[in-house]
Amino acid sequence: MPTQKYEGNDEKFADPVAEQPGYDNTQSRIAILGHPIHAMSVAFPIALTCCTLFADSLYWWTGDPFWARGALWAIGAAFLLGIVAGISGTAELLLVSGIRVRAAAWTHFIIAVTLLSLLGTNWGFRLSGYESAVLPYGILLSMLSVLVVGFTGWHGGKLVFDYRLGTSKGN
Repeated sequence: MPTQKYEGNDEKFADPVAEQPGYDNTQSRIAILGHPIHAMSVAFPIALTCCTLFADSLYWWTGDPFWARGALWAIGAAFLLGIVAGISGTAELLLVSGIRVRAAAWTHFIIAVTLLSLLGTNWGFRLSGYESAVLPYGILLSMLSVLVVGFTGWHGGKLVFDYRLGTSKGN
């Protein structure tokens, strides 16, 4: 098994995580024809979360209830599709040893669960009256959700691009 070596203060030391069994096992197990379901499904909740903030902003600007109703549908879809993405991501985390052993994967998981909590809260808050829910709390929850989307997306991208987690091992 290859060991990653790091240099610091003219000393070489091994990464203890790289010594774990299954460290190099990072290929997706939850996939359709080799395409990871988690990677394919996260785009929808991300886009819909941003659409919710956009619709909230347009409602604030125009006062047109169409935008408040659109935000209700967008945040609901973001939450439900986020659950689907979360289930596939959690399955990857638990089933693939090379993902499970990395702390960065658990960081991404925790931020993503926080995001799902925000999306569910935002949607639930709007169900009793979508127009009255937009200002001020709905739009604030939407802003916070977009910020958290950025954090979880950054960490998810880092896992894929830096560690090649959930990808095929190409030659």
